[in-house]
Amino acid sequence: MSSDLADKPQPGQWPVDPQEDVPISKDRIWVDGCFDFSHHGHAGAMLQARRIGKVLLVGIHSDEEILENKGPTVMTLKERVAAVDACRWSSLSVPFAPYVTSLPWISHYGCYFVVHGDDITSNSSGEDCYRYVKAAGRFHVVKRTPGISTTDLVGRMLLCTRNHFIKSLTKVLIGEEGPGSEAERKTMGAQMLQRINDYASDATGLEPGPPVWTWAGSAIAMQEHIAEEKGAFSTLVAGVGPRPGQRVVYVDGGFDLFSSGHIEFLRLVNGTEEDAGRKTGWYEASAKAERIQRTGEDYGPVFIVAGVHDDEVINHWKGVNYPIMNIFERGLCVLQCRYIHSVIFSAPFTPTKSYLNNFPYGVPKAVYHGPTAFMPLTYDPYTAPREMGIFKQVGSHEFQGVNAQEIVGRIMKSRDRYEARQRMKAMKAIGEEDQKKAEGTLDS
Repeated sequence: MSSDLADKPQPGQWPVDPQEDVPISKDRIWVDGCFDFSHHGHAGAMLQARRIGKVLLVGIHSDEEILENKGPTVMTLKERVAAVDACRWSSLSVPFAPYVTSLPWISHYGCYFVVHGDDITSNSSGEDCYRYVKAAGRFHVVKRTPGISTTDLVGRMLLCTRNHFIKSLTKVLIGEEGPGSEAERKTMGAQMLQRINDYASDATGLEPGPPVWTWAGSAIAMQEHIAEEKGAFSTLVAGVGPRPGQRVVYVDGGFDLFSSGHIEFLRLVNGTEEDAGRKTGWYEASAKAERIQRTGEDYGPVFIVAGVHDDEVINHWKGVNYPIMNIFERGLCVLQCRYIHSVIFSAPFTPTKSYLNNFPYGVPKAVYHGPTAFMPLTYDPYTAPREMGIFKQVGSHEFQGVNAQEIVGRIMKSRDRYEARQRMKAMKAIGEEDQKKAEGTLDS
């Protein structure tokens, strides 16, 4: 019996239900990986996979298997599962998925195709992790998201680089800022804008989803609380706005190294509003029927808008080389999250009365904040929402200590281990590229 067959769990031993085999369908798609850091490259892979079928199952490798084949993880399995669960295009997370993708595993969950990027992934023995599904003709290649990976992010932390910062996202998107010639900048800007449009899609990945805005104000209004400016909102992606009866609420932050701490906060905001909806009869059969009759679909009681701060704003308060992810990368992480319904790039650090009164959807019904603050503040940024009677704070949760500072601390605490991981990754990349050439898949 091959090792691919020997590791098949028995009914009752599968990590998540169903325990009985599901009929195989080409509409059921499998992707798998480490998903260490919830960066937008992972979301991009899931988006492309979701567009191929109707159900997306995401296999997540254990800490132990990753350590054996790649090196130590930064995030625990529980934290990585939380990140995958939060992706709008993920239908089901499957923890403890084997590092070498197994036909019995994907077949048990009814998946025909396995989707992976156009790079080679090998195990500790240098063998292709997808050799079994490739041999079975059940492997589907998608384009790997350029410019981002867990390895890149760890490198930024270890080297304390700042060259990933973006001064003005709006100017980058139209090709006025950034490296390279004018033509190269315009090409890059168009590609970045297309990615924002792609991520601003619904759960199918095919239809319009969250609207995307930008906000423009003075530098002092961006960073401090002493300037009362309404600024200017501009539409980046039209998307689908609030439906009749939904409460519009606002959250904001840096969302750097978007992780389980941010995700659990957003999930709790969503849950708090859903609980309020239950008390007011939102989920009663008659209310549901009325929404469907009125709009042709049912929907939840809340519309959560997330404001994402500029790189220079975060660096002003936190210093060093924070943020580790630039505003484009952080914004895409927030945009892919199932608990978010709209995103505002370059939101001010302090949501003043002028800003909130000028909000695209009217004054928010609530402004939420989490139980802890990552940045060392000298004042309360939420004075205006408090005075307006719309400030709400989410309570403590198990992931509240997981933020960018905590993640960087984990890296620095075990710096030698992660530097060894970086070297191992570089060495493996040589062999993987040789394998890619042998398969004839290397770009000409």
